[in-house]
Amino acid sequence: MQIGQYVLPNNVFVAPMAGVTDRPFRQLCKRLGAGYAVSEMVTSRRDLWDSLKTSRRADHTGEAAPIAVQIAGTDAPMMAAAAAYNIERGAQIIDINMGCPAKKVCNKWAGSALMQDEALALQIVEAVVAACAPRGVPVTLKMRTGWCQSNKNALTLARAFESAGVQMIAVHGRTREQGYKGEAEYDTVASVKAALSIPVVANGDVDSPHKAREVLMRTGADAVMIGRAAQGRPWLFREVAHFLATGTLLAPPLVGEVARLLLDHLLDHYSLYGEFTGVRTARKHIGWYVRGLPGGEAFRGRMNTLESPEAQLAAVGDFFTDLGGRMDRLPASAQPERGGAEGDARPASDNQEKQKAASA
Repeated sequence: MQIGQYVLPNNVFVAPMAGVTDRPFRQLCKRLGAGYAVSEMVTSRRDLWDSLKTSRRADHTGEAAPIAVQIAGTDAPMMAAAAAYNIERGAQIIDINMGCPAKKVCNKWAGSALMQDEALALQIVEAVVAACAPRGVPVTLKMRTGWCQSNKNALTLARAFESAGVQMIAVHGRTREQGYKGEAEYDTVASVKAALSIPVVANGDVDSPHKAREVLMRTGADAVMIGRAAQGRPWLFREVAHFLATGTLLAPPLVGEVARLLLDHLLDHYSLYGEFTGVRTARKHIGWYVRGLPGGEAFRGRMNTLESPEAQLAAVGDFFTDLGGRMDRLPASAQPERGGAEGDARPASDNQEKQKAASA
């Protein structure tokens, strides 16, 4: 699997998710077997580039190559400038967001709303490619099957984007109208793959090793992209990669390993966000890790009242020490909460805390 000059270790990717795929999460997923990870989207609005939120999203300190940054916007020159801005800050691949279904994005005609205006979508792609090509930076793109059931134009757009110089396209098997309801369909992804010579990535409802293999077989795609299923379950990438390579399933992770992974994740999270914001934004991650585990719901309620990193770390350590006294490995049936979605993945319970932390 290759994007431009970058050869990837495997074909199991992390989907970009706002509020989730920050640097600590991307690094953890790569450490646990993901072959590629794309950042949460960075705005093309120049007036927001100096904001704390954007500076955190553009932080790639210590991240393994290739560093891929997703940009979002509706103006071709602004998107080209955003690509250059992120390349100057370490981006080695630029990904264009045409897949986010969030209302706050689509209401501004960004994300998947761009699929309604094919001429504008192509102008944006051409401008971004023109900005990236002289710098030797490949351009990729993430899209949906279309805006609505009656207008599935992914194939038409994908052909135009390939001709314009895009070097990989990821397709989520839902329309923007669907959001994340119902089931993903893969026939459109298969038609895009059959028509293009560049790599095509299948996204949507990939939540297990068997589902990953099924989606690859049904679509002929070059890779799968996993989003919500990896929330609180980052070891899913090694499980999928192992199964695709060998046909055998790995045992669920040891409780002690999960405890170490989460504690390391939290420390990295605090270092990026600081104590006040870090504690509050870490709550969703902790909740995802313990979802489906014995005592997880009660623990999450208590954990959401804690106000310091020290208290969070101690509580997490105690929870997994107690769990480890009852079982060696996580139960195979334990599943993380599917809170949110690619593009806007914060659980609703975090809304108030998000508002408090926004100015921190």
